[in-house]
Amino acid sequence: MKKADFILILCVAAVLAPFFIPATGFYDTFEYLTNEHPFLMSFAKFAILSTLGEMIGLRISKGTYYAKGFGILPRMIVWGILGMGICMAMIIFKTGVPAFLDTVGGCDKGTMAALLAGDFSWGKVGVAFAVSVLMNSIFAPVFMTLHKITDTHILSNGGTLGGFFRPIKMREIITHLNWDVQWNFVFKKTIPLFWFPAHTITFLLPSQFQVLFAALLGVALGVILAIANNKK
Repeated sequence: MKKADFILILCVAAVLAPFFIPATGFYDTFEYLTNEHPFLMSFAKFAILSTLGEMIGLRISKGTYYAKGFGILPRMIVWGILGMGICMAMIIFKTGVPAFLDTVGGCDKGTMAALLAGDFSWGKVGVAFAVSVLMNSIFAPVFMTLHKITDTHILSNGGTLGGFFRPIKMREIITHLNWDVQWNFVFKKTIPLFWFPAHTITFLLPSQFQVLFAALLGVALGVILAIANNKK
């Protein structure tokens, strides 16, 4: 373990510590901001945590948390915007899927939504799993492809902030994406084997923690991306 690893662990511990010290009021402030400004908080959570996940992925693949051209600030901007999109998707799917289940199951309106909002039960697990499956089957492939496009754009412009705001060469990037890895590993393996169960847990949590947990999964995503990048 390198010195940088110890520094990272200490920084993470310092950030998390206030959550567990009631006297700081940090948790109450966090909960208030999450409820009152969900999209801004989603931007912040994903910008920090998911970028950290990519840095850990870089550490796994390259042995360092930062490399020339990596572009931390551009990645934080991208993850912040994607985080707001994920927040939107979670609202849409956890509202729409229970209504869909009511319709196809012939249940009274609001039955499945009540299950999802209620205490832990196998019925709640089933609804949460359905929400996860549909969200990850419909939204995730588009999200993952868009992220890969922006990631390629950042790298091709040297990771600079100025380069990030240049027009994205969408057709060129899409044409040259490694679709074999994207389809056979990212889509076919990580979505059903990791994201289905991971987001089932997400939708079982209290609503104020769902986006935070989804952002924490960005750390896992960084590791997944590192593995995918090594599968050339």
